[in-house]
Formats: sequence, structure tokens, C-alpha cells
Amino acid sequence: MKMTVDFEECLKDSPRFRAALEEVEGDVAELELKLDKLVKLCIAMIDTGKAFCVANKQFMNGIRDLAQYSSNDTVVETSLTKFSDSLQEMINFHTILFDQTQRSIKAQLQNFVKEDLRKFKDAKKQFEKVSEEKENALVKNAQVQRNKQHEVEEATNILTATRKCFRHIALDYVLQINVLQSKRRSEILKSMLSFMYAHLAFFHQGYDLFSELGPYMKDLGAQLDRLVVDAAKEKREMEQKHSTIQQKDFSSDDSKLEYNVDAANGIVMEGYLFKRASNAFKTWNRRWFSIQNNQLVYQKKFKDNPTVVVEDLRLCTVKHCEDIERRFCFEVVSPTKSCMLQADSEKLRQAWIKAVQTSIATAYREKGDESEKLDKKSSPSTGSLDSGNESKDKLLKGESALQRVQCIPGNASCCDCGLADPRWASINLGITLCIECSGIHRWVGLPG
Repeated sequence: MKMTVDFEECLKDSPRFRAALEEVEGDVAELELKLDKLVKLCIAMIDTGKAFCVANKQFMNGIRDLAQYSSNDTVVETSLTKFSDSLQEMINFHTILFDQTQRSIKAQLQNFVKEDLRKFKDAKKQFEKVSEEKENALVKNAQVQRNKQHEVEEATNILTATRKCFRHIALDYVLQINVLQSKRRSEILKSMLSFMYAHLAFFHQGYDLFSELGPYMKDLGAQLDRLVVDAAKEKREMEQKHSTIQQKDFSSDDSKLEYNVDAANGIVMEGYLFKRASNAFKTWNRRWFSIQNNQLVYQKKFKDNPTVVVEDLRLCTVKHCEDIERRFCFEVVSPTKSCMLQADSEKLRQAWIKAVQTSIATAYREKGDESEKLDKKSSPSTGSLDSGNESKDKLLKGESALQRVQCIPGNASCCDCGLADPRWASINLGITLCIECSGIHRWVGLPG
């Protein structure tokens, strides 16, 4: 069985994890409705013996409804569809097996709803509570001012304890989800198979019909045995993985500090950051940021389209920000705008800055822009715009970045002396220079 929710994704508490939880919770809620409906229909069939045929027909409709719900599970869907078709013919025999029906359908499925689904709901409530506590701790930790050391220590301790509690409860919740997803197949099939064998034993008039169905039922019984064995094996494996993850060291606040410029999915680094709004209120909002395709983007929800902060990393720079009250802040600056960001810790801030710097360097290497190559003694951000001695192929490689700099308002003249038609550019600063000023910059070792 493929796990519905991944344990590793749970630790990151990413939008993918939240989206998976939302999907699973909706699925379980729908399953509960279907099972409750099936059980109520079964009770109606037992209590209204004189109207057995009518109640049995409704029950068959409930089985078909459950079969349609299980359309992604061929074994469950095929079995329930075949059983409901056979039972539709059995309505004509007017034989009622209330005792067997109650034991095979009503008792087993009600027990599944009251026990297994109740455990799921209890785990969900605990997860939602600790999730809200973690969000409150994160906001409080981000809002505390750097000069109030006592409040800083208190907020940090609360955040550490809340995160540890969140991880344990979240892992327990994911385990409960995956165990439930594995168990429900065998429970549904086991109860239905028992119900069908009761009909085979007591409906003598339907012997011929069940003679045809018998081999299929026996084969399903063998599949059920394998399902039970597989489910037990999967449960042991998940419990072992759950135990292994719980034994990891969660003392650190930072779940992931690594970045990978060669990642297969193209995402160099991703995680939560606080972003200061550009409006007059300067509010801070927590968003999921990622570095991908030489761009810095963020999204509020997993299904939202990413919002581009920096369209081309070659045209930006990154620096620490120590002149504001909030801690762990850094700024990504491009020629047209800047973006103030805040990490959850100093380690995460350094990791994000390093990731942006490395991505900038990688973007230059990937473009292979020979026309922007600097003299070995000059600043790595200055390159010639003069095309007199360059080949056409080399110019085409750097055309996009250079055109972006040239199109910035004010770059029609040298930023130092004002001379028109400058022939040198600083890509990451977004400015242009004449040949003389660029030479002075390189000679004194200033950034071009």
C-alpha cells in the first residue's frame, strides 16, 4: 500500500503536507458517511422484516454507492458490485437472516466506525490544537524585540517546546491516518464477505445462483488473507519507521538547513520565511519560499501559483539587515525593488543567504555569458557592453541579462559621470558605466 501521507513531509509541515492532510480528512469524512449510511440501511432491513424486500433493495443501493466510492480500488469495487448484483436477485426469495446480518454487517462496521474512526478524530483534534499553538509560538517568537533578552529567551523556549510537541503529535497523526487507510479495505471486505457467506448457507432457493458466485468468493477470501498479512506487515514497517523518526534529535529548531543547486526537481532550497509587505503598514506575513529556475518565489497555499519575488537572480544581491528591531532579517535587492525577509533563526538566515549567493553564481555559470566576463582583477559584477570584438554567439548568450539592465530607467547614461551611451554594466547592481569610470572602479577594487 502506498502511504497516503509521508512521514518526512510531515516534519517540514509544508503546504504539500497540509494539502495531503486536507485531502485525507475529506476522504475519511466521506468514508464515515458511506459506512454510517450502510449500517443504518442494514438496521432498517432487520427492524422492518415485513418490508424486507424494500429495505434490502435500499441496502443494495448503499452497497453500490460504496462500490462507486471505491472506484480507485479494483478489488473492493469489483467485489461490492458483484455482490450487490447477486443480492438483487435474492430479493425474490423472501428469506431473511437477521441474526447473521446483524453479526456480519452491523456489528463489524459499527465497531470500525466507533473505534478506528474515533481514534482518527481524536488524533485530528490533538493535531489541530498543537498546530495552532505552534503558529502562535512562531508569531510571538518573530515579534519579540532583540533588545528584550528575557522575552527573547522565553519566546525561544516556548517555540522549541511547541515544535517538539508538534512533531511528535503530527507523527502520531500521520501514523493513525496510514494505519486507517490500510485497515479499512480489509474491514469492508471482511464484513461483506461474511454477509455473503451467510446468504450462501441459508438461502437454499438461491443455491444455484451462489454456486456460480462461490468460486469468486473463495478467491476473494484468499485475497483477503493476503491483504490481512500485508496490512500487518505494513503496520509493523510504519511503526518501525515512526519509532525511528521519533528517536531522531529534535533539539534543534531548524528542521532543514541544506540547499542543493543540483536538485532533480530544480528547487535549490525551500522553507518558511516572514516577508515584510511593501504597503504603508509594513506588515509581516509568513510564506513558503523557494529558490527555483534562477528565481526567488513564494506561495501562501500549495495550490496557489508561485509569486515571483526576483525574476532573475543574476540581477540581485543579498545582504544582512541589522538596522531593524526584528531578528534574523536579510534583504534581497534587485535593480527595481527590494524584499525584506526574516528567518526563524540565525542558522536559517545564513543558510538562505548562502543559498541565494550560490544560486546567483550558478545562474551565471549556466548562462555561460562570455560577453559579461570580467577582467580577473576586476569586480565579478562588471561586464562590457561593447560588441565590436565579440562574436554573435557570445552576445546572444548574455542578451537577456544585459537588456534587462539597459532597460532600467536612468541607465542611458553613466551612473558616475553622466556620459551618454555607456558601454559597461554592473549586472547585479543594475547600473551602467562608461569605459573610464569602469576602469577606475576596477583599479581601486570597488564593485562595478
